[in-house]
Amino acid sequence: MTATLDHRIATTTRPSATRPTGSRIAAPARPARPLGVPSPKKAVKIHIATPQLHLSTKPAAVVLRAARLHGPVFRDAASSASGLSISTVNRQVSALLKVGLLRERADLAPAGAIGRPRLPFELNTAEFLTVGIHIGLKVTSITTHDLFHRVVGAIQIPTPIADSPEQTLTAIGLSAKRFLSRWQNKKVLWAGVALAGRVDKAGRVSHSRLGWQSAPVGEVLASVIGLPISVASHVEAMAAAELLLNPQAELLVDPGQEGGSFVYFYARETVGIAFTVGGSVYTPTAGPPEIGHFPVGRTELLDPHGTGRLEPTVSDTGIVDAAIAAGLAIESVDDVHQLAAAGDEISRAILDERARLLGKAVGLIADIFNPDHVVLGGQAFTDAPSTLPIVAQAVRETSVAERRDVRVSRSGATVQQQAAGAVSLDAIYSDPVEALSRTA
Repeated sequence: MTATLDHRIATTTRPSATRPTGSRIAAPARPARPLGVPSPKKAVKIHIATPQLHLSTKPAAVVLRAARLHGPVFRDAASSASGLSISTVNRQVSALLKVGLLRERADLAPAGAIGRPRLPFELNTAEFLTVGIHIGLKVTSITTHDLFHRVVGAIQIPTPIADSPEQTLTAIGLSAKRFLSRWQNKKVLWAGVALAGRVDKAGRVSHSRLGWQSAPVGEVLASVIGLPISVASHVEAMAAAELLLNPQAELLVDPGQEGGSFVYFYARETVGIAFTVGGSVYTPTAGPPEIGHFPVGRTELLDPHGTGRLEPTVSDTGIVDAAIAAGLAIESVDDVHQLAAAGDEISRAILDERARLLGKAVGLIADIFNPDHVVLGGQAFTDAPSTLPIVAQAVRETSVAERRDVRVSRSGATVQQQAAGAVSLDAIYSDPVEALSRTA
């Protein structure tokens, strides 16, 4: 992946925020002080990177990727796997050892070697972490990741309700900072944020469901957490995570040689798509494509409010509304799943209808992009595996193609965590030495 590391938000000064209280977030309190004495302020450097979500071809990134996919690996083997010359590999390994991202394994030196021993190298997972934040409409997940993109720790909090985006983001940042205090012996390199909506190059987000317009997501979270940060649209980040979970896509030195493509289709509380080709997630300048307004046509149990639109009809909230309108005593979408599993016909019919509508939408989108593969992500699919045959049938009945390769995301139920992790590692995987120079 590549990231734009030269975009800066000027160093700013922000007052220390107070912990949120009550059901809403209180504005930061200003401590009393004697007249004429200025309030203490701590300058916080803010660095915001714009992730491009590509498989990087920079030599240091290629060597780091070889360590991640093949490590512990000898330098000549890394040269063969990557296509880089042995001298280039040697230079990059030396640079990555110096900044600590790689470590040599002297215990694996070949026995009986004469002269300077050949030492394999691997990722240094003992010292570094990144933090990923996925901001959902109702739930926010905060995760730590090692350099393999593995989840080391995770918590979920209700997405704070506040009078302004800044207050919501400050509360999330404080939760993340408290969470990171569990790893005092690790160096946290970067923060990554994934959420629905449109993200600009300064890390500002417009999110209609949250009521945000150019909310300073990157600036607030970077200043509260104290880390450089990347911010991305969550469906594009999910597609990037799918690339990371598919080692075959990363074996290519030149992602442009990759002929495969896939559409990533996400559905949970929101719906969205991302298109990936040649190891690159396509990111339109105007923002990710929006499909939530797609018409759904006539429904039976879903869409009791008559919106006629895809997102409010098939979202988790839409499922709850339909179940309540049908007379079921439920409070959450999990209740609907449990009733369906227990044999309740109405609950099962609601989930089956959602599967048909989603399958129809997937078929239409697939015909527009005509990808080699379609990847389904989000709990609308992973939490209802019994409805996947209905989704597949609806795709076949809708699409003009005779066959579509439709598969469920490798991330499964952790898709939001994996997406945030992919964003948090984007700068490091793209240009590792440069990224390390941005950390404190």
